[in-house]
Amino acid sequence: MTSVKSLFSPVEADLQDLTNNLKRLVGARHPILYAAAEHLFGAGGKRLRPAIVLLISRATLPNQAITPQHQRLAEITEMIHTASLVHDDVVDEAEIRRGVPTVNQGFGNRIAVLAGDFLFAQSSWYLANLDNLEVVKLLSEVIMNLAEGEIRQGLNRFDTSLSLEAYLEKSYYKTASLIANSAKAAALLSQVSPTLQENLYFYGRHFGLAFQIVDDILDFTASAEVLGKPAGSDLRSGNLTAPVLFALEEHPCLETLIEREFAQPGDLEQALALVFDSRGIERSRELAAQHAKTAIAYLADLPTSEPQQCLVKLAEYTLSRLY
Repeated sequence: MTSVKSLFSPVEADLQDLTNNLKRLVGARHPILYAAAEHLFGAGGKRLRPAIVLLISRATLPNQAITPQHQRLAEITEMIHTASLVHDDVVDEAEIRRGVPTVNQGFGNRIAVLAGDFLFAQSSWYLANLDNLEVVKLLSEVIMNLAEGEIRQGLNRFDTSLSLEAYLEKSYYKTASLIANSAKAAALLSQVSPTLQENLYFYGRHFGLAFQIVDDILDFTASAEVLGKPAGSDLRSGNLTAPVLFALEEHPCLETLIEREFAQPGDLEQALALVFDSRGIERSRELAAQHAKTAIAYLADLPTSEPQQCLVKLAEYTLSRLY
């Protein structure tokens, strides 16, 4: 299978600068927060979101160097993403992220919440200093969406009446909004046409949905070692994702197990067996493929280049993670 990092070759140097700058931007004045952030930034993340920003920056500025504003936008994107992960781990009481202990596990909930707040505040400060109101609006909306998505997920725990549309909307808020809006922001900084800006927004939106659906499938099919967190953790916590929603249509008895929150011995194991005994995972793969295909279609008006081809291959890579 293609390594995701091999698809970042046109922006490899940019991403190395990003990693170095992130540690510097977080600031050595706050040793504990810096340690928490350095722990995250060094934990083997894919840097997928800033890579997309940088690839779009290079694809929309052919034969030109990307600007400091584009580089800073990529850094802001990763800061926002990392801040959301820190807060998610506190809410989920997660102990492992990317195969290493979470910030809350290593430093306690209080420091983890403050570290997340600090990263959001830092990202907002650097965002304001881009001096581009439209970009500020796009990324500010992302921060609202992240909170909205987490609230919706919390309110809908163990709710078997959750519709596929509501699941996809929550997935947009939690995952796709950041990719979509930062993609559009990169295009906006390149001063391309409004039509191309919108197309790149929809590339990010559909890419993000495909990516999240694949993650939700992997929660059932991948090992804890691959996931960097316990397998089946979404269902265990009452977070009903596409494979479960599709399985519920075939096995109504799954509803009883979920609604009593797996209170009886063997409930969770039985629920997992019912998901595997349905077309839930197969239909989720089809749904992810549909979104990945739509994402690629929105790149049609972007001039062909190595960065543009990498954006196409990234959408294909998202699906290949399943095999």
